[in-house]
Amino acid sequence: MTKKTLPPGEGRSVSLSASIQLRQRQGIFPVISEIKVRSDKEGDLLGGRDPVALAREMAGCPVAGISVVTEPSHFGGTMDLLTTVAAAIPLPVLHKDFITSKRQIDESAAAGASAILLITAMLEIDQLTRLIEYGRERGLETLVEAHDRDEMEKIRRLPFDLMGINNRDITIYETDDSDVGRTEALARFRTDDRLLISESAISSVADVKRAGASGADAVLVGTAVLKASSVGEFLRELTAAGWPP
Repeated sequence: MTKKTLPPGEGRSVSLSASIQLRQRQGIFPVISEIKVRSDKEGDLLGGRDPVALAREMAGCPVAGISVVTEPSHFGGTMDLLTTVAAAIPLPVLHKDFITSKRQIDESAAAGASAILLITAMLEIDQLTRLIEYGRERGLETLVEAHDRDEMEKIRRLPFDLMGINNRDITIYETDDSDVGRTEALARFRTDDRLLISESAISSVADVKRAGASGADAVLVGTAVLKASSVGEFLRELTAAGWPP
């Protein structure tokens, strides 16, 4: 029996890819903001704030989507966090975790995610292929991230939706001090027209402009937005970097 393949982002008004492209057409630099409870590098990031209220504040800015980190041991997340945030906002939601199984993808879809993150450094090529295909069956876009040129080459022919360059090393839980220079170094090796997202270590308008000038179609900003004195003001500054970069 043939499995039904659902369109990416089903159940939401727009997919993450489409939302990024919409912001570009509006002349806004596409930013994906993030809800993350803590990190090994920075410690507590919520500071007692309600994550759902925070997500609503982010969604009130012209961002392209919101990422929710659910990994519990290093980032303090839960699947309940994903479910409540996804239910509270109209924007596409990216589920970030160490996803290695179809069961986790089922949970992503059930929680209301629009897209999932798959980490090249943690998956073999056959695993990646199966998870990408299964994500599509469940109506989820796949963001596949790389951290070096070898990883970019490894995934080049896979049928995923969005390409990510993580400026930090997820295998050590992003405790390194790399910056957007990694996107600048790697973006030129992109060999197709899939949307490219520069992830992590984005902390200023200058970083956004550097990422865009190097070829990134969007940036994912986590720690910096959560540490900002005003989340809304910071996000509006980043998106005001404008498109084209």
